[in-house]
Amino acid sequence: MERNSNRILLFTTAFRPFIGGSELAIEEIAKRLPNVNFDIITPRYTRKLKKLEDFGNMRVFRVGWGWSSDKFFFPMGGFLKARKLVKHNSYEMVHAYQASYGAGAAWLLRFFNPRLKFILTLQEGKNLEQQGFWINFFRKKIIKKADQITVISNYLKDYAKKFNKNVKITIIPNGVDLDNFSKEYSYGELSELADYLGVKPGEKVIVSVSRLVPKNGVDVLIGAFAEICKPKIINCKLLLVGDGPEGESLKFKAKSLKLGDRVIFAGSVSHDELPKYLKISDVFVRPSRSEGLGSAFLEAMAAGTPVIGTKIGGIPDFLKNNETGLFAEIDNPENLAEKINLILTDKELHEKIIKNAQDLVVQKYDWNKIAIQFKELYEFQI
Repeated sequence: MERNSNRILLFTTAFRPFIGGSELAIEEIAKRLPNVNFDIITPRYTRKLKKLEDFGNMRVFRVGWGWSSDKFFFPMGGFLKARKLVKHNSYEMVHAYQASYGAGAAWLLRFFNPRLKFILTLQEGKNLEQQGFWINFFRKKIIKKADQITVISNYLKDYAKKFNKNVKITIIPNGVDLDNFSKEYSYGELSELADYLGVKPGEKVIVSVSRLVPKNGVDVLIGAFAEICKPKIINCKLLLVGDGPEGESLKFKAKSLKLGDRVIFAGSVSHDELPKYLKISDVFVRPSRSEGLGSAFLEAMAAGTPVIGTKIGGIPDFLKNNETGLFAEIDNPENLAEKINLILTDKELHEKIIKNAQDLVVQKYDWNKIAIQFKELYEFQI
């Protein structure tokens, strides 16, 4: 891979093959900035992964013993690796995604190399105030050390301001690959997927693309789905795309509510295939208990699937009630069931939300536009 002087040292607590909001953002932005070289330091986690690997203009350095616990040692391991790289390469800045283990390594590097500019991107989706004392203590230290901060939502901007009032904070949201999520599929392709999943003709599909973790409220969604199934007014299925530690308990909940094969646990789905799952669906639902922004909502909006969420975290940045989606109450399955029924039965509202949401995504959440914002940020820093 040809290297040039436009080089950025980037820290992230996870990267390929582990894909979440931050990891996806790094890749989507990097591939749209081909003249910038990204040296990415991340934990190794498993011995199957190479210590050094190139992906276009991204060079990935994985540190650690190849253990699942590598992230706990990453602040020191990542820092030591970065010290070696700094000796042999010319970096103008260090960029860390999320104020966690990766940013801890960046914080140490900045401490010993004060000439390096430190950019911090906050993408946190958990309820920050409810995390442990030490996590919050070090997060605040990292935020105070940053020379510039980018955040994906107003919620995270307000949070960062509490601990660093003097730093420039820029909102640069996560985005959507519009070419992928707005493309059209043939009737045959979509009906083939529906048949594979066991969705019968005429059945409505409620979909959620979510890690099966408490913060995403999938348990509330299953409870709401049980409410919808009681009167049997709407013939529908619940399609859950994603996996996580709550998988088994959620399957047990669905079984205990006698939902049988009405709930489809589809597991993980690649980003290339995901648009098809959204396009066979009639509504996207994620009753989040916390959310940094919610990229899955934006992808559903781009695909033409109306969304229902909660008024929490960064979701209000893009979800306007009765305009680009519907709000449901947090931890209230009965209220959520009412909102799902509404979107499935009110055709006029359904179509209005789809159009408004797609227009918003094109205007504000296109990865191409977001990459330009990062390009301007990097050029300003350099």
